[in-house]
Amino acid sequence: MTEAEALENKQQQRKSSNGDVLPESAREDAFDHTYKEKEGPKPPRIIVWKNVILMTLLHIGAFYGVFVVPSASRLTLLWSVLCFLISALGVTAGAHRLWSHRSYKATLPLKIFLGVANSMAFQNDIFEWARDHRVHHKYSETDADPHNAVRGFFFAHIGWLLVRKHPDVIEKGRKLELTDLLADKVVMFQRKHYKLSVLVMCFFIPTIVPWYLWGESLWVAYFVPTLLRYTLVLNATWLVNSAAHMWGNRPYDKNINPRENKFVTFSAIVSVLPCLPMLSFFSFLCPLTSQTVVARGSPFPRLVVPEVSC
Repeated sequence: MTEAEALENKQQQRKSSNGDVLPESAREDAFDHTYKEKEGPKPPRIIVWKNVILMTLLHIGAFYGVFVVPSASRLTLLWSVLCFLISALGVTAGAHRLWSHRSYKATLPLKIFLGVANSMAFQNDIFEWARDHRVHHKYSETDADPHNAVRGFFFAHIGWLLVRKHPDVIEKGRKLELTDLLADKVVMFQRKHYKLSVLVMCFFIPTIVPWYLWGESLWVAYFVPTLLRYTLVLNATWLVNSAAHMWGNRPYDKNINPRENKFVTFSAIVSVLPCLPMLSFFSFLCPLTSQTVVARGSPFPRLVVPEVSC
C-alpha cells in the first residue's frame, strides 16, 4: 500500500458513521485541546551541527552583503527587491495560505508560479512546510509544536532548525491528514525535484540574471540579490514564529500567545501587495470559477482569508 493510499484509508476512518466529515475541531490546522504533554524530564536537545554551520555562514554572507549594497547598480537593487517579493509570495500566498490552510483555490498556472516562487524562498518543500505548519497550529505552544514559542525567542525564531525535532513533533506530524497535499501534482513535483529547483531558483537565477543582462559583477550578484535577499526572506518568515508570538496586542483571545504584531503584519502586506497583478495574470490563464483565487470582474486576486493565523 502506498503512502497516499494509506492516508486515504485514514481519511475514510475519520468520517462519522453517516458519512459526514468530523466538525471543525477535527481539522488538521485546528488546535487540539485533547493533547497533553508527557510528564517527566524533557528529551535532550540534539544539535544538528551541519545546520548550525550552514546558517552561520549564510548570515555572515548576508551581513557582508549589506556592505556590498552600495556597489550594486539600481537594476540589481530592483532585481533584489523583485526576488524578495517573489520568494515571500511563495511562502505567504503559497505554502501558507494555499497549501497549509486551504484558504482559497487556485488555478493550475497560479499553483505552478507559487511552487516556483516557493523554491526561490528555500524553506523546505511545500509538503514539508505545510505539514509542519499544520502541526504548529494543531499543537501550538506545546512540545508537539515545531517552533514552540514557550521555549524562547531564539528557539522559535531559528533555534528549532538547529536541533532535532521533539519526538512529539515527529509523532503528531505522521498522524496528520495530508491526502490533499499528496494528491496535488504541483506539490509532489516540487518535492521530487526540490534540490534542483532550489539550486536554480534560489541561487542560480538571482545571481546570473544581473550578471548576464546588465553586466553586474558576479560577486555583487551573489551577495546581494542571492544571499542577502534569501536571508531577509528567511528572517521575515521566522518573525511570524517568534516576534508575533511574544510582542503585540491580542484582540481576540488574551489567553493565547499569538499576537497582532504591527511590524510583522506590515512586512507581510508589503511583500504581497506589489505582486497582486502578477497573481492575477497567472490566475487568468485558466477559466475562472467562483472558487478560484481571482474574483470575476476584478483585475486583482481576492485571497479569501477566513481567519488570522500565523
